[in-house]
Amino acid sequence: MINLVLFGPPGAGKGTQAERLVERYNLVHLSTGDIFRRNIKGGTELGTLAKKYMDQGNLVPDEVTIKMLQSEADTHPDANGFIFDGFPRTRTQAKSLDDFLEGKNQSITLMLSLKVEDEELKKRLMKRAETSGRADDANPEIIANRIQVYKRDTAPVADYYNAQDKLVEINGVGSIDEISQRLYDAIDNNG
Repeated sequence: MINLVLFGPPGAGKGTQAERLVERYNLVHLSTGDIFRRNIKGGTELGTLAKKYMDQGNLVPDEVTIKMLQSEADTHPDANGFIFDGFPRTRTQAKSLDDFLEGKNQSITLMLSLKVEDEELKKRLMKRAETSGRADDANPEIIANRIQVYKRDTAPVADYYNAQDKLVEINGVGSIDEISQRLYDAIDNNG
């Protein structure tokens, strides 16, 4: 069983690399953004609650996010493992994820943290805006703010996994294939 946290700032390539890791290791990709959208669209109780917070411009509380993620993970009882993308974003979420997995006699195998310099992130996001139509990728001020929020609020979660000796920093610059190979090497050398 392999359980990975794929980590990095906006534009680091998490989505692209998650697809490759899912295929190579036959894992289930759990993206909190996708789970939120699916629950909101499906009108689930948790989705309705999450939408209430999001409509007010507030972050969805950890408790709601964790319940939604656990519910989604439970729909895949025969999974070879999971890639957690966009989660955990706080130490509280990381601890809750550990507790949830421990209840299944599992744990996080590795946190793979993609490292990319700010200027490269900005270039990637502007380029992605051309094809994705995402307004938040096209505005340099919004991009800069997203990177700062990541550094201030989310990056400290890496310390949580580093203390457990599960953090592996991956150079996120190079071709997609080069970055994939670095990720594969980190996972394969962990066993």
